[in-house]
Amino acid sequence: MAIVKMKRLRAIAMSSQRDELLRELQKLGCVELTSQDWAQEDPETAGLVSADHGPVAEAQAEKQMFRKAIDLLDRFAPRKTPLLSPKPEIGAGALLDDPKAAEARAQAGALAEKSEELKALDADEVREKLRVETLQPWKGCELPLDHPGTKSVALSFGALPKNADYPALCAAMDAEVGAAELFEVSSDEAARYIYAVYLRSESENALRLLREYGFTVPAFGEVHGRAAENIADAQRKLADIASRRAAVEGEIAGAAQYRDSLLLGYDRAGAGVDRAEAAGKLLKTQSTVLLEGWARADRERELTALLQKLDCAYEFTEPAEEEYGAVPVELKNNKLTDGLNMVTNMYSLPRYGTLDPNPLMAPFFIIFYGIMMADMGYGVIMMLAGALILLKKKPKRGFMKYFGELMVEGGVTTFIFGALTGGLFGDAPLQLARMFNPNTTFEGLPSLFDPLNDTIYVLVGAMILGFIQLNVGMVISFVQKLRHGEVLDGVFYEVALWIIFIGAALMFFTGSPIVLIIGAVMLFGGAMRGKKGFGKFTAVFSTLYNELTGWFGDILSYSRLMALMLAGSVIASVFNTLGALPGNIIVFIIIFIIGHALNFGLNLLGCYVHDLRLQCLEYFGKFYVDGGRPFEPLGMRNTKYADVTEK
Repeated sequence: MAIVKMKRLRAIAMSSQRDELLRELQKLGCVELTSQDWAQEDPETAGLVSADHGPVAEAQAEKQMFRKAIDLLDRFAPRKTPLLSPKPEIGAGALLDDPKAAEARAQAGALAEKSEELKALDADEVREKLRVETLQPWKGCELPLDHPGTKSVALSFGALPKNADYPALCAAMDAEVGAAELFEVSSDEAARYIYAVYLRSESENALRLLREYGFTVPAFGEVHGRAAENIADAQRKLADIASRRAAVEGEIAGAAQYRDSLLLGYDRAGAGVDRAEAAGKLLKTQSTVLLEGWARADRERELTALLQKLDCAYEFTEPAEEEYGAVPVELKNNKLTDGLNMVTNMYSLPRYGTLDPNPLMAPFFIIFYGIMMADMGYGVIMMLAGALILLKKKPKRGFMKYFGELMVEGGVTTFIFGALTGGLFGDAPLQLARMFNPNTTFEGLPSLFDPLNDTIYVLVGAMILGFIQLNVGMVISFVQKLRHGEVLDGVFYEVALWIIFIGAALMFFTGSPIVLIIGAVMLFGGAMRGKKGFGKFTAVFSTLYNELTGWFGDILSYSRLMALMLAGSVIASVFNTLGALPGNIIVFIIIFIIGHALNFGLNLLGCYVHDLRLQCLEYFGKFYVDGGRPFEPLGMRNTKYADVTEK
């Protein structure tokens, strides 16, 4: 339950061992390589080293090849997978050193070729269909469409707009061209398809008249002979294309037996891309490569064994405090607090050298969620849904794992507070009892308190919980200040505030303000430390304003615990009442399911958002130091089709 300790790693290896070193580091998955720009910018080292370049383009091309192959199988030989089915597990070494890797690569290459073949067939099909579509209006023409005419007679094929005055065009041709004739082949809603025969000596006049009436020459392309013959030829080619496509698709479907190998191949190719990109962060000389990065301190022994095995020169060093901002952060938590990574990652990781907030936040987050949701029925659904994700999907890391864990933990507290308030899908038991027996004396499930009738008590309790959490945050802040030698800062702020709180309580019960005054003097005295002149006055004023408004606003924020509990309970009761009004159990069930599904979904998200706000704004503001960046080691954490273990 802490931030994993990191050490800076520097190593020098022979160039011939670069690939093996990166491969073994990837199997261990505990070193994040960093760029070494400083060496190229330093005049003393810039002439000795140069940037290394991994085969990124080749690795990406291989990954894309596997992607095409898998997409092709999913398209023509889809495989149904059970809902929430887990990924298969495989060791890092077994994946990278798979003896069937070459065979999988060959199959992916063959399928990628089939993909290109299908694309070519698609292009051919489009071309032939366009050919048929273009020639269809001319199917009844007995003349070859590429007829050149004779020595003295010209021939033009074309289309006239449907609204063109065809009789007028014929008359104009007779009057102005003389020896000319127009022949209509066909027509449709858009155009009239004709060909014109005229003397070559009158070509200029004939074409001018035709253009005046909107005559356009169709793009037949490479057409030889009559339209009907070309259409028949295109249809034969389309049939041949369909036959070839069916054969290719059959070959693709037959390759479905290699699907699992291709899926692993995709993950292996992705690992290859990561290695190639990591190689770009190395520096090289004529015979060596230089590596620099951050390593998990708890894996130093394994790394040392590897580096010694490869005869590398290396050193591990502790990061200096001024380097903490650059040190990557990885959180290590137990099963109870691991799910809170979902919250921390959404907000911001803590800065290296500070506190892991998860164990400090877990009790409050989980309890607050249960208070706001507060329904036994909803709690059971959450626990079952979370358990289903964890047991069925078996996620090893990431969002699904954290979400499943939070669902179980939040479900437990939701059930507990539901039992305390007597909520089981709102007041469903009471409404059912009254629907079946209007004279029933049943008043609902027993409860310790009722959010609808004990609203003030719930509100006060929520604010007391807020006061407790904020003070826990102050305790954490005070301890951190003591560890960093900032004793006076802690005394004149946290201790002063605690004295003020105690003094306020004593004044309420005894009427004596002495302790309160002592605390106020300490707080204002601390604010004036290091200030001069008018700065002392502004320090006192700003402290008074900030602490009064800050604490009042922070405490008031916790009223959302009461508001969400009340809202969820009221909405649930409203739907139960609506369902019970007709007095029909079928209608009740329908309205019950729809209403509670909406209420559950709304509260599931709403309670999370408001709980998140209380932690990130009110609680974290007391002690949390953010700004950490995630630890991204060279490894195989982000595989798509398999869960890779570091073995």
